[in-house]
Amino acid sequence: MNKEILKVIYKVHEFFKKRRLKLSVAESCTGGLISHYLTVHPGASIFFEGGVVSYSIEFKKRILGVSSETILRYGVVSEETAREMADRIRVLTMADFSLSTTGNLGPEVLEDKEKGLVYVAVSKKGKTFSRELRLRGGREENKEEAAMEALKLLIEMINK
Repeated sequence: MNKEILKVIYKVHEFFKKRRLKLSVAESCTGGLISHYLTVHPGASIFFEGGVVSYSIEFKKRILGVSSETILRYGVVSEETAREMADRIRVLTMADFSLSTTGNLGPEVLEDKEKGLVYVAVSKKGKTFSRELRLRGGREENKEEAAMEALKLLIEMINK
């Protein structure tokens, strides 16, 4: 694991531990990588409530409660879906913050959306932030970059 990832993970740990806040994750395209990153350092159980890998459309609807209307109108690979995923997992886990990822890592086009299009979102009570990513690497590189960018967005948004 590279030093940049470890540095970001450490910042997340320090912030949540010092403030005694809780974090949860709803991952799609990152397939559990964010949850893995969060548990690399010991002590994550102090703040990390848990993560859900919601890969299929039905799982997103049934378990997370993402609305069918959102998926029909905007698609699974959309800012709206990422925001709903983040909001829903935060409410379900009663966490202070949550983050989500959804996107197309490739190799094919999905929902008429190109490979590398990813949306990340962070939810805290009363506010949800999101970001569109356009990643250019291979599938594995894109997954790692999406996970890293989601954690960076979390760090950016914790003080807003």
